[in-house]
Amino acid sequence: MGLNMDLPAGALRESGERLRLAEALASVAAGDKSAMKELYARTSPKLFGICLRVLGSEAEAEEALQETYVAAWRKAGAFDSGRASPITWLAIIARNKAIDRLRLRRPIAPDGLDSVAAIADDSPSAADALEQADEARRLSVCLETLDSVQSRAIRGAFLGGASYPELAAREGVPLGTMKSWVRRGLSRLKTCLES
Repeated sequence: MGLNMDLPAGALRESGERLRLAEALASVAAGDKSAMKELYARTSPKLFGICLRVLGSEAEAEEALQETYVAAWRKAGAFDSGRASPITWLAIIARNKAIDRLRLRRPIAPDGLDSVAAIADDSPSAADALEQADEARRLSVCLETLDSVQSRAIRGAFLGGASYPELAAREGVPLGTMKSWVRRGLSRLKTCLES
């Protein structure tokens, strides 16, 4: 099977990287430690950046990053390339681990455990969790209706945390073109989500 020459060079690189990460995750699920090292080498800068943005502390970001890879090691078998790209899947884990660390910062009430019952639970209710899962599914379905370049651009910007200049460089297109792709994609996405 030959390469699709209609795709920009950036798209081919991104597709190849996505495939390498998916293969690494499959090997990690099988217990391959060298695949874990490769996964870490390829993804740790981006995931550290996510943790650092959430926590604002390098030391805590490093802790959250370590927890991210422990979770990835344990959950690699649950990765589904049909639902998310490997980097998106890992980014969600990293973000959640960083948020968990933020929650740990809250001081325990000074008047003992009796006052713990009065602390509000910030976690979503079961109904909210179901609604969020349904919204995530609808978003995923709508993202699949977009042109592949628009979908990659939106996923990269809003799920991967990439800037427009980074996305334009990846795709090998001018910055204005990238902004247009994202703007048109968001418009189509909005229409899809509202229907």
